[in-house]
Amino acid sequence: MAPAEDNVVVPHKKLEKLLSMKGGKGEASYVNNSQAQAQHARSMLHLLKDTLDVVQLNSPETPFAVADLGCSCGSNTLFIVDVIIKHMIKRYEALGYDEPPEFSAFFSDLPSNDFNTLFQLLPPYGGSMEECLASDSHRSYFAAGVPGSFYRRLFPARSVDFFYSAFSLHWLSQVPDGVVDNRSAAYNKGRIFIHGANEITADAYRKQFQTDLAGFLRSRSVEMKRGGSMFLACLGKTSLDPTDQGGAGLLFGADFQDAWDDLVREGLITSEKRDKFNIPVYAPSLQDFKEVVEADGSFVINKLEVFKGGSPLVVNHPDDAAEVGRALANSCRSISGVLVDAHLGDHLSEELFSRVQRRATSHAKDILEHLQFFHIIASLSLAI
Repeated sequence: MAPAEDNVVVPHKKLEKLLSMKGGKGEASYVNNSQAQAQHARSMLHLLKDTLDVVQLNSPETPFAVADLGCSCGSNTLFIVDVIIKHMIKRYEALGYDEPPEFSAFFSDLPSNDFNTLFQLLPPYGGSMEECLASDSHRSYFAAGVPGSFYRRLFPARSVDFFYSAFSLHWLSQVPDGVVDNRSAAYNKGRIFIHGANEITADAYRKQFQTDLAGFLRSRSVEMKRGGSMFLACLGKTSLDPTDQGGAGLLFGADFQDAWDDLVREGLITSEKRDKFNIPVYAPSLQDFKEVVEADGSFVINKLEVFKGGSPLVVNHPDDAAEVGRALANSCRSISGVLVDAHLGDHLSEELFSRVQRRATSHAKDILEHLQFFHIIASLSLAI
């Protein structure tokens, strides 16, 4: 019999007050488990630079503003902002300007994001105290944090030249209505993710994604300066099957799902407790994304494509099953651990992820072979 459940249950509509990647610098933190995202972002740099090349340049007297939406708390966002600003400086230099404009970089994420860890990584502060004191490095921009949901307004009208958002737009603003309601046809009974769920459940997720993306585009269309552009990347899928979530399905719908079932089978939680938890992620198809952009009408599509990102796991010894299992468990925990902790409590969360690791270790070779991510890449410019 499952124990009495007196831990915190988070109402799904309060998600934005809680959701964040796992902060700090521990083994399961996002800082230490975002190397794959860094590799994927680097593989897209040529597409990012193509988008930067269509941004309209103003005179150097006008400051240039960049915003990373969904920046999280690791060094990836700092690398990307540095790439963006250096590329724009080169564009100004190519036009013969002696001095580039002043640059502002806004790092935006939900209020629960670990901004402290992020700001400690900012040049010239990144590294140890001794390294900081000895360093002559500097950054070429003014930096500020902007807490809030990117599905709503975050900036004054016509204030940002370039928006960047990577690996964030697949996170929904909420678990769709009905998915955790046992009276609803969309009830995702027995599952904590939509991979392999029924079509009604998958459609609820698709509609939530499209509603959220519409809010995102509507907000950016007001905040972006005339002549501005943005580069977006989120998890995507190649299958037309609405219940197939591709790599995200393998990450959250296999060992992670089975570990939840283990807790139910062992009497540590009830099946109802499991069914009240759903990962608020949707990997869209190209058509899902395109429909929203075209319906909004505020942006010109420069490029919209599916891009193969590769594995979400980075391991030093691919033949070491234990390392692969640990990497998968830490990857899951770095992006969903905060939600799991809130739903199950720290002790049961630890039990869950230890089972994820054990299961992943048992078929490590299959994981490395089949766990691959695809991304939707969108290069958009404000329509004039």
